[in-house]
Amino acid sequence: MKIKIKSQQDWWAGLMFIAFGLFFIVVALGTPEFIDKIVGSKLIPGYQMGSSVRMGPAYFPVVLGGLMVFLGLLVLFDSIVEEGPKVSKFHFRPLFFIAVSSLAFAYLLKPLGLVLASVALVFISAFGGHEFKWKEVAIMSVVLVIFSVLVFVKALSLPFPICPDFIDICPIR
Repeated sequence: MKIKIKSQQDWWAGLMFIAFGLFFIVVALGTPEFIDKIVGSKLIPGYQMGSSVRMGPAYFPVVLGGLMVFLGLLVLFDSIVEEGPKVSKFHFRPLFFIAVSSLAFAYLLKPLGLVLASVALVFISAFGGHEFKWKEVAIMSVVLVIFSVLVFVKALSLPFPICPDFIDICPIR
């Protein structure tokens, strides 16, 4: 029986999900016994699994790894059943601007505060898109700033600086 792959992108994405999921499961639980018998020693010691009521350190990575394997199997099956999109050329610009915006946010958060770092994140990442509209990006940055301050600073009480240190009139501290 020969399997015909109809979507190369989905095939490789499914294999990637399965590989990452199995990796996290093996690291969390340790190497299986049959591999340890072949090698002669325990390669990866692993953590205790625990139960749903009393979770051990391996519980969360194993559950997420299992979900990734399941998702990978679904995507892999879909690559055999459905015709995928035509492969287009790789666009480097969005990847570059999203990476730069993430780094800018990380480096600007402490000296400039959450508000200005979030605005920089939105504006830099928006340059990666195929169209840039100042009004839409400005509205999105305001919405993100309000959401971030309310959720991370007020609700979760995370110690993020909101305004830069050189601004003394910041209403929220």
